[in-house]
Amino acid sequence: MISLPSGEFLELTIKELMIPSERVAHVQIGNNLEHALLVLSKSGYTAIPVLDPLYKLHGLISTPIIMDSILGLERIEFELLENKRVEEVMKRSIPRVVISESIIVCLDLLVNHPFLCVENEDGFFEGILPRSTVLNQLNKIVKRFKK
Repeated sequence: MISLPSGEFLELTIKELMIPSERVAHVQIGNNLEHALLVLSKSGYTAIPVLDPLYKLHGLISTPIIMDSILGLERIEFELLENKRVEEVMKRSIPRVVISESIIVCLDLLVNHPFLCVENEDGFFEGILPRSTVLNQLNKIVKRFKK
């Protein structure tokens, strides 16, 4: 078992580790599912944030959610992509943290989610905190401590 001094890891901030909003693919409320599927496909992400025009975070949209919404009894109804809106099918209950929160809060949430949406105190989208980024930082600390 490795015993780590917790201070170095606990001093990390969400702002240091997150990917800022300008670099995160997203869609807006009002976009149709065809646009959302295009953004998801081009970005390579499996899920992306849904924002309003003021950049407030409202939920997540993913390829499986879109596909479930156009799955008919006997076929995939691709024609629905153009008319259905993101807000009709998006996931509203999502893993999110306020940018000022502790990294420990993030660890608890990242156990079950590949990334967390980061927002400011007013609910405006600031970026995402990927699980991989947190694990990379923890890995660096562990390797340094083992030497």
